[in-house]
Amino acid sequence: MAPRASLLCLTSVLLIGLAPPAHAQNQTTPDCAALAKLELPNTTINTAEPVTEGSFEIPGFPRTIRGLPPFCRITGIIAPTLASRIGFEVWLPLGNWSGKFVGVGNGGWAGFASYDALGGQIRRGNATASTDTGHEGTFGLDMARFAVEFPERLVDFAHRSHHETAVKGKALTEAFYGRPADYSYFVGCSSGGYEGLMEAQRYPEDYDGIVAEAPANNWTRLMAATFDANLAVLLDPKGVLSPAALSILHRGVLQACDSIDGVTDGVLEDPRRCTFDPATLTCPNGQVSEDCLTTAQVKAARHVYGGLRDPATRTSLYPGLAPGSEPFWPYRNPAFPFSIPVSHYQWLVFSDSTWDWRSFSFDDPGDYEAHVRAEARFAPLMNATDPDLREFQRLGGKLLQHHGWSDGLIAPQNSIDYYESVLSLFNSGRTRNDAIADVQSFYRLYMVPGVGHCGGGRGTDTYEMQAALERWVEHEVVPDRVIATRRLSGVVDRSRPLCPYPAVAEYRGGDTNHADNFVCRVPGEP
Repeated sequence: MAPRASLLCLTSVLLIGLAPPAHAQNQTTPDCAALAKLELPNTTINTAEPVTEGSFEIPGFPRTIRGLPPFCRITGIIAPTLASRIGFEVWLPLGNWSGKFVGVGNGGWAGFASYDALGGQIRRGNATASTDTGHEGTFGLDMARFAVEFPERLVDFAHRSHHETAVKGKALTEAFYGRPADYSYFVGCSSGGYEGLMEAQRYPEDYDGIVAEAPANNWTRLMAATFDANLAVLLDPKGVLSPAALSILHRGVLQACDSIDGVTDGVLEDPRRCTFDPATLTCPNGQVSEDCLTTAQVKAARHVYGGLRDPATRTSLYPGLAPGSEPFWPYRNPAFPFSIPVSHYQWLVFSDSTWDWRSFSFDDPGDYEAHVRAEARFAPLMNATDPDLREFQRLGGKLLQHHGWSDGLIAPQNSIDYYESVLSLFNSGRTRNDAIADVQSFYRLYMVPGVGHCGGGRGTDTYEMQAALERWVEHEVVPDRVIATRRLSGVVDRSRPLCPYPAVAEYRGGDTNHADNFVCRVPGEP
């Protein structure tokens, strides 16, 4: 695929001599400090300085990132509106640049640059950029307060900050090296996965390829579903799902469903095939024991598995967490509720600093009406659920989405639901197989058994999705399967293929810990 359009139009004011000619870049180090004089639209560059010590102390946090090659660090502010204040960082290798530019995603309500992700990309030799998404981060229930005090900054958070950072980051890269990046990519998980899908939908020209992991793309419904799950297990003290209760649940799931996929390994290949009912773990005669669950805990667990439903019609509004994910459900403490969704409701739904989250109920008509009104207002801005990726496809973009089945924060089924919505749009007047072939020519989804939110878990959680994307974009190597491994004590003890949805890995005999003994197959097909 050809690189995206040159950004020289943005760098025409650059002083002559800032960067050496392309053929001389191995002999001459570009002048990092000179980037401070670069003029870009609506942009103030605050610092441009080399970092050569091999480590970087994260601003505002007592933590240091180590093992870094020398790089030029640029910081600044982008202000596309009078109220906007989009902080950004661009890190540029001082030597051995790969020729690639990579934007990296955020987590939660953001408010900070993603320094670890910047470090990971600079180690690959990539020019890289991150943003604070347009506001300064806070902790606790005030983390969404900026959205009420500065409404334009909610637009920046939702999508504008990453687009602006992509444009300015690529301009700085081009100015520094004297040529545009050969390829541009975006990589993110959770809110970062949401940002990646938003880029593909709203700004398809920004990136040649996107990795979107565990995306929080259906933002308003995710906030509602997560808040609803918190309420289900906190309002009744007998229903709190403690770590011990979650362990009981997980053992029950494995006993009921582990062998369904033909391999008993502590991992469910496709949790949708599991019909486990937590009621089977109910303590007899109302007793309380360490080996069973109270009726209130069973009710709470069913609520979490079942997801968010319309209180009147009981139709599903957002999927629940998958069987097998129980070890990764957040321990919900009444004194410290999960602040990301609670903050969403406090500030975007009610805009009230005195609002008490304990008073809310989706079954209360007034509360539910407030939720519906807020969703109608914010979903068009904040949700990255538009299935129309045709412009991204037309421009030659490639999108790899992946999601761990044991994710305890964002329902894995949400990724399938979005992918199916894209298939439905592409399915107009054609067979489903034709639509799948068309969509898979540029967009593939991988569901990862046993892996939690953005990694971890009992499954094979180590795999190179970014490398697979780069091979697809740069060399047209189609990722028909991606090999994943698991390490215990630093030693690889298991490998499995990750298959593009709707295919799953099917065991064909032999060593169950070796990927070669599994094939990718669509259930129901010969």
